[in-house]
Amino acid sequence: MKLSTDMQNNRLFYCLLLMIVTTITAAQGTIERIKVFGKSLEGNLSGDSATRDVSVYLPPSYVEGSQNYPVVYMLHGFTDNDSKWFGHEEHWIDLPHLVDKAIVEGQSKELIVVMPNAYNRFKGSMYSSSITIGDWESFISEDLVHHIDQRYRTIPELGSRGLAGHSMGGYGAIRLGMKRPDVFSSIYLLSPCCMDSNVNPNPGLRRNVAAVQVVDQLEEQPFFVIATLAASAAWAPNPTKPPFYLDLPFDGEEDQPAVVAKFHANATLSMLDQYIPNLRRLRAIRFDVGNQDWGINGATKRLHDALSKYGIEHNYESYDGDHINGVGKRISTKLLPFFSKHLDFQ
Repeated sequence: MKLSTDMQNNRLFYCLLLMIVTTITAAQGTIERIKVFGKSLEGNLSGDSATRDVSVYLPPSYVEGSQNYPVVYMLHGFTDNDSKWFGHEEHWIDLPHLVDKAIVEGQSKELIVVMPNAYNRFKGSMYSSSITIGDWESFISEDLVHHIDQRYRTIPELGSRGLAGHSMGGYGAIRLGMKRPDVFSSIYLLSPCCMDSNVNPNPGLRRNVAAVQVVDQLEEQPFFVIATLAASAAWAPNPTKPPFYLDLPFDGEEDQPAVVAKFHANATLSMLDQYIPNLRRLRAIRFDVGNQDWGINGATKRLHDALSKYGIEHNYESYDGDHINGVGKRISTKLLPFFSKHLDFQ
């Protein structure tokens, strides 16, 4: 029986479609969610668990292969967690899908992606270190890296570790990148927060923060109230002031200069000058931000200017977007190709 031209074309079309679907399915990575104990977080005054959830993306060839892979450590933003970013909950981003897509389209080599859950009592650790929240710098740079290198087929070398993050995670990426160039060789910042310190709360915010008196109130607080408390816990800990064990940058209508100074000291643009030799040790630095990401856009441009002043090679871009609506595309088309170029593969 002779098939008509239309039937032949349809048959060819469905065969091609099946091949595409099969290819995409075959190229999917594997997701694991594990527990990692952090000695660095043990004994924090907030009472947050030192055993953290960590989501891990393993590339398509990992399960049946034998090769080793570089690792990108990805840090989520304030109020977020690894579960949201890895598609376990409905959210504005699905990181494993983005990595799969980039690999299928040839924009990324196969690599491992790791995201720890930094959501704590204050909805975010700032990836900083204090007696109140624990030593998150050491947890990321030492406890987590050691555990991942022991558990998975990584390439356990400096040149094969990258660090990236969005918003609070972008701040964490440059904070740790400046301090630990012995652990991470390349960094990528997506819309990084906290570049400069803007401790100028309006009277309403002062009143709302002061009204938070017990731990049970924390979860219900609006963004800027809980962000003020989180930053205070990270940068102005006080072991003598339960239940939150922190100092605020204001008391009623009065600013507290000593605490404000601590906030300023932890702002990226204030810290930068102290870490120029370390920044020079990094193999590659890239950061970008949406042109409608008010405040963060201007501060990120100042980071670009500061690095340029010191002659530190980097790549900076302001693109059309706000704080989140371009991030997924940037991960697929910019971040993953960046690490595919600058990390060492087997």
